Amino acid sequence: MLTITQEKYDKLVALSNENSVISALAIDQRGSLKKMLGSEDNAAIEEFKVMISENLTPYSSSILLDPEYGLPATKVRDKDAGLILAYEETGYDASSEERYPDLLDNWSALRIKEAGADAVKILLYYDIDAGKEINDIKHAFVERVGSECDAENIPYFLEILTYDTKIEDVKSKEFAEIKPRKVNEAMRLFSEDRYKVDILKVEVPVNMNYVEGFGKEGEVVHTKQEAKQYFKEQSDSTHLPFIFLSAGVSAQLFQDTIAFAGEANSTFNGVLCGRATWKESTDIFASESDATHSATVEWLKTNGKQNIEALNDVLNQHAVSWKDKVEVK
Repeated sequence: MLTITQEKYDKLVALSNENSVISALAIDQRGSLKKMLGSEDNAAIEEFKVMISENLTPYSSSILLDPEYGLPATKVRDKDAGLILAYEETGYDASSEERYPDLLDNWSALRIKEAGADAVKILLYYDIDAGKEINDIKHAFVERVGSECDAENIPYFLEILTYDTKIEDVKSKEFAEIKPRKVNEAMRLFSEDRYKVDILKVEVPVNMNYVEGFGKEGEVVHTKQEAKQYFKEQSDSTHLPFIFLSAGVSAQLFQDTIAFAGEANSTFNGVLCGRATWKESTDIFASESDATHSATVEWLKTNGKQNIEALNDVLNQHAVSWKDKVEVK
């Protein structure tokens, strides 16, 4: 059971739907979004985030944005949508191979709270099998931010993306074979009290493209039963509330994955879904000469809305209230 203050509890309520499930929209992408939009124009990046926030937060319980390009989008979100702000630099420190995280220089947990956020989010690339010296630096980083969030009484969301130092392609069959242990052991580690994490934002423990019935014929790594066991082991690896990230898969595959997690008796508590919701609109936005981006808005009001509502339907059937895992001190 996670024990938190009343202030943190109230902020988690603000981030959740009426079932105390987090149905959050993620648009904190920066470097990857520039590539998707084919633009380095900061104004265009900000405008796209504003359009996402304005048109899709009426159907989400909250939105994840970044302070670099996302602050204008925070102002137009739906009045009932909570706000999570990213605290890290985009990606990771490219000056080394260890994928060390960086914080935004002129931000802090206090400043994020002052900006009206209900939670702080950190992204961590983590390999449970990396060298002790490498991981110890990352452990201290997570501890440092946890202490900062705890001091400011603001919920701490830790997003973990696993990798292997010896396998370049995390979407490969080779990585799919070892991914369950990587994901589940990382979750177990960062559930320890010393890190002061309130919500884990994590990958599903398997690459569904290599699961029987989901992937290509002949490319199966896990049977359905094996995959369900990994989902159950993931759920059992933590006492903390946890939510799934979409990892850029299609909207339909993500919905199917969430349903599969529910069938496996995973006690997940929601999603923070990004590209699976809005990715297709980036090509429309990039190709439009219309200054109002009317075609993009139309796509968001129809297809984007449909993606979120379909995901919400799945969440209503399978996600569990985070209140079952939390008590107020």
